[in-house]
Order: sequence, then C-alpha cells, then structure tokens
Amino acid sequence: MYYIGLDVHKKTISYCIKRSSGEMHGEGKIDATRASLDVWLASLPQPWTAALEATIFTGWIYDHLKPHAAAVKVAHPAMLKAIAASKKKNDEVDARKIADLLRCDLLPESYMAPVEFRERRRALRYRNLLMRQGVQMKNRVAGLLLETGVVYNKKKLHQKRYFADLLRDSEEIPESIKPLMKVGRETVERIGKTERALLRSLEQDPVLQSRLQRLQTIPGVGPILALTWVLEVGEVSRFSSLKHAVSYCGLCSAEIASAGITKRAPISKQRNKHLQAMLVEAAKMAPTWNADLAVVHEKALQKGNRNRATLTVARKLVAYLLAVDRRETPFQKGKEFAEAA
Repeated sequence: MYYIGLDVHKKTISYCIKRSSGEMHGEGKIDATRASLDVWLASLPQPWTAALEATIFTGWIYDHLKPHAAAVKVAHPAMLKAIAASKKKNDEVDARKIADLLRCDLLPESYMAPVEFRERRRALRYRNLLMRQGVQMKNRVAGLLLETGVVYNKKKLHQKRYFADLLRDSEEIPESIKPLMKVGRETVERIGKTERALLRSLEQDPVLQSRLQRLQTIPGVGPILALTWVLEVGEVSRFSSLKHAVSYCGLCSAEIASAGITKRAPISKQRNKHLQAMLVEAAKMAPTWNADLAVVHEKALQKGNRNRATLTVARKLVAYLLAVDRRETPFQKGKEFAEAA
C-alpha cells in the first residue's frame, strides 16, 4: 500500500507519496483542477490510500479521488497538531506530515457526508444566508427611518401594506430616502421569494421527505429544524451515543481533568455551529408546543439560569431527534420521553 498526503490550496495541491515502511516514493505539486488530477492519477502506483485536510475545497477533490483509491480520508484541521507544532512549516512539510499520520494510523479522521447530503446541505446553508441578509436589509430600512426621526409602528413596518401606506402618506419621510427604502423593500421581497422556493424544494425532495416527516412528528420540531438535523448530521449511525450527538451539536461544555480534579469550561467552540444555532432557537419555542419539554424547562429554570434551561431543552430535543431517526419510526410520546430521561 502507498500512502499519499495532500495539502490542498485554492490553486495548487502539494502531495507526498510514502510506502508503508516510511520510505519516500515521490512528492511534488500539481494544479488544483480536475484535468491535472486525472493526469496525476494515471501516474500513481497501485494500490494507494490518500488523506487531505478538511477545507472549503475538500469536497470535490474527495469525490474525484474516491473511485480510484482504496480509501480517501479527511483529517480534522483542529486536531492536526503535528502540522501546527512543526518548527518548519510549508506545503511540502504539511503533505509529508499528513502522509505519515495516515501511514501510522494516527490521522484524526473527520466525517465526510455522502454527496447527496452535501449537495442538499449546500442549498440549506444558502437559504440560511439569504435569511440573514433579509434581516440585515430590514434593519437597514428601519435605520433610515430612525436616522431621519420618522415615527412608525415597529411591529408593522415590514408588512407590505403598512410599508406602502407609510411611504405614500407620511410627511416626515424625506424625499432623499424614499428611493433607498423602495430598494430595501424590493430586496426583502426578492430574498423572501427565493428563500421560500429553496425551502419548498428541500421539503419535497424524495431523498429527504420520509425522514423529515418522521422527525416532524415530534412536538416542537418544525421543518427548518428537521431539515437542519438531517442535512448537518447526514447518517445518524455515525453517533455511538447520545453524548456524542450532544457534543457534536455544541450543547455541552468542554471538560478539563487533571490530577483527579475535573473542571467544566464554557460551551466548546468545536461543534456544528449551524445545528447548534437552530437547536437553541428551537429550544426557546419548543416548550410552548410540547408539554413534556415545558416541564423540563421549568425544572431547569428553578435553578435560576434561563440560558441553562434553554440548553437543557435543546439537549432533550437532540435525544428525541436521535431516537426517532435511529428507529425510523414516528414519535411515540411515552417511549421517547422515557429514553431521553
């Protein structure tokens, strides 16, 4: 077996090929294009396995190499301490280190979702980006009115009819900002239409539909949370336990243990930030729709910390989602609640 370490960049890929004994077989640099990869693949000795660090460019390179390799692995960037700690650091050294970690079976492997999930996850994240931009534009429109001292109804400002009446009838709005307000309103409406179209296409996708329907049988779980769970988690079998899932979602603190003393640090930054944000937002609303979660929230709230109560509800939601997703059956109140407890 030949072991190949790849250091991937926007324009180039540095590679290092080693035998199982650690002897160098070859190294070099190629352009980060499919045509260059095809020429390079034809020259490789067989059989071979490769590893590369997780970056924004990793997905297409992983998919392009996988059919030709015995295995392709993706390394977790935060755990590649061998590269960060090197006194001398460049692309060639990085490629050699990755090859050695792969050869010695010490590579901190990162989960790579199947391509069908990655393609749909890209659409969901794009929808989330549009939502953030829509909120920014709404805030900008409100800011224009605040800057010019215009009195308006904050709750109704972004309603289509109220906005049109305000723009037409208010004598306080200066003529100079009316074109800007119209542009802002048009942008908000255009973003809203695009966001709804993306959401509909994902909800009706045959690959996701049955799984989404099962998850939405959980009281307090809507289409956005269900979609986020499915597309960010990918294959639910990757989680060995509930603790593993909670940790991945970023709903627990880091643990520091030394000399028999264990301390808890703040919430860890090593998490899936998209899933964490959605679960926290859902946990704030879920007690309204789920009586069991309302009880959980109330008990946690009695300890005096509202944020901790929200995290407790979020962890319980993860337990429900994991149980339903694993069994591939709709939510059953008594069973799921007992398992989650």
